[in-house]
Amino acid sequence: MEKNLRARGLLLVVIGIVSVLSSVPIWAAEQTMSLPMVIEYSLQHNGDLQSFRQEKGVFEAGKVKAGLLPNPTLNVDAGTGALTGSSGESTLSVGISQEVMLAGKRRKRLAVAERELDFYKYHLADKERLIREEVTTVFYDVILAEQRLALADRSITLNQKLLEVSKARLAAGDIPELEMNLVKVELARSEASRIDVAKSLNQCQEKLATITGLPIGTRYVISGIFQSATTLTKTLADLKQLALAQRPDKKAVESESGRGEAGVRLARAESIPNLTVGLSVWRDTRSLKIGGLESTDKAYTLGMKLSMPIPVFDRNQAGVQEALARQSSAESRLSITIRNVEREVETAYASCLSSETILSLYKADIIPQLEENLNLTEEAWRLGEVGILAVIQEQKKFFEVSENYLMALYNRQIAFVKLDSALATEINGERE
Repeated sequence: MEKNLRARGLLLVVIGIVSVLSSVPIWAAEQTMSLPMVIEYSLQHNGDLQSFRQEKGVFEAGKVKAGLLPNPTLNVDAGTGALTGSSGESTLSVGISQEVMLAGKRRKRLAVAERELDFYKYHLADKERLIREEVTTVFYDVILAEQRLALADRSITLNQKLLEVSKARLAAGDIPELEMNLVKVELARSEASRIDVAKSLNQCQEKLATITGLPIGTRYVISGIFQSATTLTKTLADLKQLALAQRPDKKAVESESGRGEAGVRLARAESIPNLTVGLSVWRDTRSLKIGGLESTDKAYTLGMKLSMPIPVFDRNQAGVQEALARQSSAESRLSITIRNVEREVETAYASCLSSETILSLYKADIIPQLEENLNLTEEAWRLGEVGILAVIQEQKKFFEVSENYLMALYNRQIAFVKLDSALATEINGERE
């Protein structure tokens, strides 16, 4: 009996441990994510986008409300003569009234609501454009940090080899101990530099995970490189026209301007009062006394009632003035938005051209020559033709220029990312 109880207790403990462990998310392996995967995931799981998408119901409800007709009104009136000594006399009236919207108010309200819904849709598309740009930029921030880390690892490897050679040469009496100490200092400096680069990489990865909305604790690696140059086949004027046709923020302001026009038409229509039509039935009961006899007489009357406010004082002047002001403001914002879009395209286009020029200089002349100079200097040091300071200086120059080359690659890539964002489309193909 005791053994059975212990076995049951042990089984319950095991089940409890398994249930606790199963509730904790376990990532068996790192997830590899390419740029399209990161963008797609962020568009679906970014917190700001998710909350903004939920606002769609507000605008859809506004459209439903704009299309509804006013509710009819039921009117019931009753009277009795019981309190005045005429208990046989009474009146009863039952009627229904309906407000009729004139001047096409319902249609004009629907037009305003549709414009507001269009504005929301374009605003959402613009938020997605900006999220796409931000995610892509941070993605390439991670790539830059990874390549800087690889460059730091190469610096450490070279300094370690240099230290090994210097120890051997010191043992052989070819160099003084000072040269070996200089190599040790350079190795320590490169290791400290790697720590800073690794910290920067971790920060970029955390930022990318936050923007994309990855669950906490997700381990991932990205798959991507700095892309090859994209040929700019279109002129600046063509790119501006493409941007003006594609940019959702410009379309949103156009929708707002259209909403202003529809609002003016609605405000002027609302200066005309609505007509209320009512139908009612009256029943009058009268008591007649002749001698000792009493009789009642009932009369039924069918009536119709028309009522309309007289627009003497309030002709919706304030509403029309407000609508005109909104329309004027939207038209001003539209012209400003067009100028900003064109200026943004000009800036991104110029950045692409200049970054291509800088990068071509690095590829054609600077990097190959630096590689050769570094190899020749190291070989000359091994042969005793130059001192260790010459090697250290050449290494510093090599890694400094190599890091500048990485920045040139990064700047070229980001220039094209910003141009894509300014166009709201990919250069070699339109993107919905």
